[in-house]
Formats: sequence, C-alpha cells, structure tokens
Amino acid sequence: MINKELLQPESIVVIGGSNNVHKPGGAVVRNLMQGGYEGTLRVVNPKEDEVQGIKAFHDARELPPTDLAILVVAAKYCPDYVELLAKEKHVRAFIIISAGFSEETHEGALLEQRILQICEEYGCALIGPNCIGLLNRWHHSVFTKPIPTLNPRGVDFISGSGATAVFILESAVTKGLPFNSVWSIGNGKQIGIESVLEYMDEHFDPERDSLVKLLYIENIADPDKLLYHATSLIRKGCRIAAIKAGSSESGSRAASSHTGAIASSDSAVEALFRKAGIVRCFSREELTTVGCIFKSLELIVKSEEFATATPSWAAANSSLFTLHSPLRVAIITHAGGPGVMLTDALSKGGMQVPPLSGPVADELKSKLLPGSSVSNPIDILATGTAEHLGIAIDYCEQKFDEIDAIMVIFGTPGLVKIFEVYDVLHKKIQECRKPIFPILPSVSTAGPEVQEFLKRGHVNFSDEVTLATALTQVMKTPAPAEQNVVVNGVDVPRIRRIIETLQTLPQPLPAREGSENSQGHETGEKGNYSPPSQGGVRGWVSPSVVHDLLAAAGIPTVPEFVSEQKDEVLAFAEKTGFPVVAKVVGPVHKSDVGGVALNIRSREVLAAEFDRMMQIPDACGVMVQKMLKGTELFLGAKYEERFGHVVLCGLGGIFVEVLHDVSSGLAPLSYEEAYSMIHSLRGYKILKGTRGQQGINERRYAEIIVRLSTLLRFATEIKEMDINPLLADGDNVIAVDARIRIEK
Repeated sequence: MINKELLQPESIVVIGGSNNVHKPGGAVVRNLMQGGYEGTLRVVNPKEDEVQGIKAFHDARELPPTDLAILVVAAKYCPDYVELLAKEKHVRAFIIISAGFSEETHEGALLEQRILQICEEYGCALIGPNCIGLLNRWHHSVFTKPIPTLNPRGVDFISGSGATAVFILESAVTKGLPFNSVWSIGNGKQIGIESVLEYMDEHFDPERDSLVKLLYIENIADPDKLLYHATSLIRKGCRIAAIKAGSSESGSRAASSHTGAIASSDSAVEALFRKAGIVRCFSREELTTVGCIFKSLELIVKSEEFATATPSWAAANSSLFTLHSPLRVAIITHAGGPGVMLTDALSKGGMQVPPLSGPVADELKSKLLPGSSVSNPIDILATGTAEHLGIAIDYCEQKFDEIDAIMVIFGTPGLVKIFEVYDVLHKKIQECRKPIFPILPSVSTAGPEVQEFLKRGHVNFSDEVTLATALTQVMKTPAPAEQNVVVNGVDVPRIRRIIETLQTLPQPLPAREGSENSQGHETGEKGNYSPPSQGGVRGWVSPSVVHDLLAAAGIPTVPEFVSEQKDEVLAFAEKTGFPVVAKVVGPVHKSDVGGVALNIRSREVLAAEFDRMMQIPDACGVMVQKMLKGTELFLGAKYEERFGHVVLCGLGGIFVEVLHDVSSGLAPLSYEEAYSMIHSLRGYKILKGTRGQQGINERRYAEIIVRLSTLLRFATEIKEMDINPLLADGDNVIAVDARIRIEK
C-alpha cells in the first residue's frame, strides 16, 4: 500500500543515521538535507548526540510521533524497530535500506515476513528491505549518488535492483534525462513494481504527472497486474520502457516439441510487453536512450493534446506514431563517418534516410559552403557554422515534405564556436514541429558546451548507433492490444466437450479415414500416454483428438490416415491420389529416425516405406497424407506459469529450430497482435513474397493465429502444442503436422 506518509511525509526519522557520510546511515541524512527536505528530520543513534547538525535521539522510544521511518540498522533489529515505531510512534511508512533478509537466508526471510505482518496490521507502507530507498521531489530518502535533476515532467523510474538503479541513473544523468521519482523496491515484500504502477495508474493526472515510466525488472510477480496497469497508463498518454533481466535459461533442457525447445520465460516476457505496448530494452544505455527519445518527443507534443481524460495512443505519441511509416529521417552532420553509420543503423531498423534532390535541394546547397552535400545525410562540412546548421534544419522542417524527423550530429571540429551552434540547436528544437534528435559526441572536448545545452532542458544522444537502435525498439513496439477474446468461428462448447472426454484415455490407436487432421507425429500406444492418475490425463493426445480440437477451432487440416495395417494405408493413398507423404507414428522426432518420406508417387514405393518405417524402434503405425506444396510456416504454444499461454509463430519446417526466427504473443490475441507478430519476424520478407515468389495470405495466417489463441483460452489443459508445418499456398493456409500435450 502506498500512502501519503510515504510520498509526502511531514516528518522523517533515520534509524541508524550517522556522521559518516561514507556509510548508508550518514549518506541518507546527507541526501535528505541537501535535497531540501522541508519537514522535520530526526535521527536515532545511541552513540551520537548530534548527527550532521541534527540533535540525535539515543533511543527510539524517545521519539515523538513520526510519519516515515528509514531503517539503516542490522536486519535482526528491524522487526522490533518496526513494531515499536508502528505501535507507539504512529509511523505509517517504512523504507528499510538494510540487507540480510530473504535474499540471503531462511532466517532472513522469517524476519522479513514478520515485518510485513506488522505493517499489514497497522496499515503501513513498506519499501524494501534491501533497497537504496525512494527519491522524489518531496524527499531524497536514498543513500546513493548521483541525485538526478528532478522536475514534474521528468521520468518515473522503478527498479528491482538498487545497484542497477544507480548505474542506470549514471547513464541517464550524462544524457541530461530528468527524473520525477526513483523507486528502488528491493525485495518488494509489500510494494513491488506492479504495485507502484497500480498506484500511478489509479492516481494518474495527465496535467501534473510524468508521462514516461522506465522499469528495471528482475521478477514479474504478477503478470496480469503488470499488464493491466501498464496498458491503462499507456492508453492514458504515458510511454513505458523496460528491461527484464534474468529471462534466459542456462543450459539446454529436453523438449519433445519444437515449441518446447524454443519457448521460454523470455518468450512470455516478450509476449507480455507486446500486449501491453511496453518498449523492451536490453541494456542500461538502451533504456536511458529510449527515455531520452520519449522526452524529446514530449517537448513537441502540444499540452492540449493531453487535456482530455483519456487521450489516445496516437495523440500521446503523435510525434512518431502518426508520422509516415516507415519513419523518414534527415541527417545533418559536419562529419561524414557518423552520418554514414547512422544511415546504416536506421536502415537496418526499418527506417529510411530518403535521398534529397531537385530544385529545393539545389537551393539548399547554394546556401551552404562549397563542397557541402545535401543528398542526405546533409553534410555542412567541418567549417560549417551555426548559421549553416540553422539553414539546413529550416529546409528539413519547412521544405522537405518527405522528411518526418531530423537528427543533428555536431561535435567539436575546432573551427567554430560550439556555444553558438548549440544555441541555434536549442532554438530550433523549441520552434520546429518535426522532432530533432541532438547527437553531440564531444562530451569531453566540448564538455562545458554540452552541459550548458543540457541545462536548458534538452537531452543528448552521444552515440548515433545507440540512438538508432533504441528508436527501432520504439517504432516496432505496437499499441496496447484489446483484451477481448475473438470467438468468431471457434466452437467453444465443442472444445470443452472434447477436453472433458479425455479422462477415458489411454485408448487404442484409431484408424481414421478421410479426416481433415493435422499430424501428431509422436502419437500411438507406445510411450505416448501417461496412465491416468486419479481420473486425470497427461501426455500427447491421439491424432483424432488433435483433429477434433483444430476442427473445433476452425483451423483447416490436410486429409490423413493412420494405421498399422499396410493394406489400409495403401488403399487410402490410392483413394487420395499420389504423390503422398508417409510418416512413422510413435517416435517423438520422426525426422531424426528417418521416419518421414516425401513425394511418394507409387503404391510400390509406399509399400516399401511402410515396411521400413514399421521396423523403426517404437513405431506403432504409419500416417499417410496427400503431398502438398507451399511456404512452410510454424505455429505453437506453451503454457508458462503465471503468464498463461505463450503463442509462437514463424517460418516452419526445420528452420524453426535452426533459425529461431519466431515472435511471441500472449493469449488471447487480437488480429492486430497477430499481424504485429508476423511483421516482426526477420523472415517477413519471405512471407511477403520476394524475388518473384508469391507471398502468403497474411490475413489467413493471422486468422489461424487468433483462432489458436482462442482455443487455448478455453482449453487451459493444453500445456504444449505445435503445428509444424502450416503450408501456405496462394490463399490457403493448412495445417500439415500438429501435436498437443494435455494435463488435466
């Protein structure tokens, strides 16, 4: 619970405050005093009469009633202090800096739990333990430096790690990124990242609150809560960027499907961020650079655009998201190399640096120094002056309609007065409607000039490639998704009937003729079902069940037939017509054991392949289906604890595991999410059609992705599945192979 005593305390006591500013207790007192805290500041220290000019209490029992207590004492003393202060001194907010709790030992976890129980009993807010504190414009209750510039329109930063928060602040300060608040939640026993977002969402005021939230997350304790409040804040006009650390898995684990081999907790994080509209970052520099991008855009968004109670995503991000897509950038530089590197990085990220030519370009060239280039990048030369920079910016702003944004690279050539150049840049950023991103690389040789520029409320992107990479992340992040479940064409009652009848498994492998079924390539009686336990079912289901579930979801499948009798397999093939495909039933990975034969064109070859496959260990039948051609696609899903079903899509066949070119979404999915997943694939150009090849029917692929996500929404017993491949040929997209693992 976050309360007024935590955010705006009238009185603060530091338990363990000292005169030694090189220790946390002394540093907290110093920061509170230097931060201009205007309330009553008290200190408890049994060995000192005065701490940094403040009269010290030797015993906490001597304290008068106080709003907020900051504890900087050994962990073993903290529960008793919390109980005394909450019960007798009416303290209703605690920040516990101390470490030695659940992050270290079981005994520490017990101390932490006792503190939580006391806080819950007396209605107290609790930050920590094991944190660097809380920093806002009311009080600087942290023991670390740097203390960033604070203003209401600065960034709200929430971190699950104190040390990492310090490093991120270091990165931000050098860029000029201002802050509104810094939350270090530590162990987050009561107040976690989700709780802070919840408070910011429920108390959001578009006129007064920060519009940018940066997150460093080590553990997502409540994905639903994070999704709900992040989505709500973004729809109200905020932007959110986040790092999720610790999402990789060391080593490899055995998996019995393509999805199982690829899906991970990182897939779930990616899917959650996509659904919420959170820009995902992967480093401190990238996070703070994205924050600077957001602040740069905010400077040119008119305040009246945020005056309504529920501003739209497009209005809140009008500087980018209503611009031409892909974003078209003009680069103005006095150094050729950085301009070329920036051009390459922007192009790699899907943005454009369009060539500038024609009468307007010629007119601009005539106003610059001889030898200047205006083709884009616009190179005004090392001898170019502040006046030349201003002219180039004006042309990009007013006369080049094919330009959406301007990037200015200007360091120290040693030939011009940098203060004058940066003064022009300052004025143009204020005047221009198109966003201007300043790239000022000479932070050492032109340090005073850069600092003066930052003091005027600007940010600096000292590295052009880092800016382009971060901007790519911003541009490819979709708007928050709608939360409605799309049920059109999905037979939900039938899905539930199929799932509920699975309690009768295991059962003999059926021979199905003429079914429009995807292939469960490791189904059959041998090693495919776990014996039911107390009426439950666990394992890979039969082809007939796979067929029925996909049919109920409206996902088309190729006709197939499964049998252990050669005559039946040959009869179906002749009825369907050659060529056909034969696949062994039983082994988990058919290709690895030679259990797949493609393009079989005669009865004799099929008979020989049948005999061969039945000799493969664990074989219990052969599946035959019509041979189809087309672009191979992949679609899969895996249930992740706390997150729900993560849906994966990408290129199919063997490429899904070789290339790992997949994108993820969190079920249930909207059509917009499905399209975003498809478009974010590195191999999207293949799907779109390239070098004379016909592209796939994206609408149909997206429809199948959405239908699958709806199936999973109403069949939570499905824990893992994949369809590989889906074959796309013209307007048709049809499932060729599929498998589903159930846990009931």
